[in-house]
Amino acid sequence: MERDEYFMRLAIKEAKKAREINEVPIGAVIVLEDRVISSAHNLRETEQRSIAHAELLAVDAACKSLGSWRLEQATLYVTLEPCPMCAGAIMLSRIKRVVYGAKDPKGGCAGTLMNLLDESRFNHQAEVVAGVLEDECSSLLTNFFRELRQKKKQEKMDKNTCT
Repeated sequence: MERDEYFMRLAIKEAKKAREINEVPIGAVIVLEDRVISSAHNLRETEQRSIAHAELLAVDAACKSLGSWRLEQATLYVTLEPCPMCAGAIMLSRIKRVVYGAKDPKGGCAGTLMNLLDESRFNHQAEVVAGVLEDECSSLLTNFFRELRQKKKQEKMDKNTCT
């Protein structure tokens, strides 16, 4: 667990990079043989691309780094439970293990809504470890969305005051 926490803290650092540029604070790190081979954070708003999720960017970078689409012995650390799209990429890249922090009650496909990573009908399954540094990962998201709501509320009030 100590090892998982170490690498999750690196994913949290990635999430904080996303937060600094007003992206949803989600970070991902891919580790192979105790070595980080890629890391990424959300860039969906910055790049205006629906697929610019932290996990997908990290998987893509890891494949490029290794020169292979197979990440069979790798572990993915991500601050939020993967969505269906990211779970699909994890399964297709054959990542061995996924460790995530916060559960995603609206889109989590690594155990919350369903578990695509343990679906026996697919030709690959990944071990899933949930809840590593969950409070810290959840707080990043909760605080981000609270601040976003407050900012929108303030903008609306400012707009109404000007008219």
